[in-house]
Amino acid sequence: SNKFEERKMGDNDDQYYAQYNYENTVYQCPSYATGLGYLGVVAAVTLSNMGSAYGTWQAGVSLVHTGIRHPSGVMKNVIPIVMAGVIGIYGLIVGVILCQSIDKPTNDRMNTYSLYTGLAHLCCGLCTGFCGLAAGICIGIVGDHGIRAIGYRTSGVTILSRNGNNTGSQDSKEAPLVDGADEAMISGSQDQNKLFVGMLIMLIFAEALALYGMIVALIVSQNVYSCE
Repeated sequence: SNKFEERKMGDNDDQYYAQYNYENTVYQCPSYATGLGYLGVVAAVTLSNMGSAYGTWQAGVSLVHTGIRHPSGVMKNVIPIVMAGVIGIYGLIVGVILCQSIDKPTNDRMNTYSLYTGLAHLCCGLCTGFCGLAAGICIGIVGDHGIRAIGYRTSGVTILSRNGNNTGSQDSKEAPLVDGADEAMISGSQDQNKLFVGMLIMLIFAEALALYGMIVALIVSQNVYSCE
């Protein structure tokens, strides 16, 4: 109201609007707004890579231990490590997009990057980072127990007979099922494949958590307000 009264008293319109635009720029586009945007970049990259590193660590240790006795299953059980590494790529993609969206100040020291845009980019980074961190932890735990369970089942091969007699062999290979025979032989490799499929489904849904965060972050990053 004071500014309106001063304007009625005879101030020049050009000076009034120039002062109004300057104050609006200071309030809407402060100098620390770019800091919020870069914090979003840091959050997206670092948190996603933390989740990726944790998942790789958990699943990798189990893979090495299981590969000592069963080297043939190393390449198949490496899937959790690959899926954990993809989470870091999600954070990298969002970080690069946010970094390119941060505007530099003009030559007359006016900041065009608004506080609204900075907060939106910060939310994008946090959304991607925390989703990637949660997905990495889930992949690491599921991959750890899944790889160990597959290795244990491969070691213990059980043959079940109609009479209920069980015989185990640690070094036996796959025993195929015989149709029409009196004894039904169940091999460890068949149970191993069932465990692997179950682990793979859990890993896919865990990986989707990071993908959801990246999709939402890309949508929110389109909300931009520029001070001109």
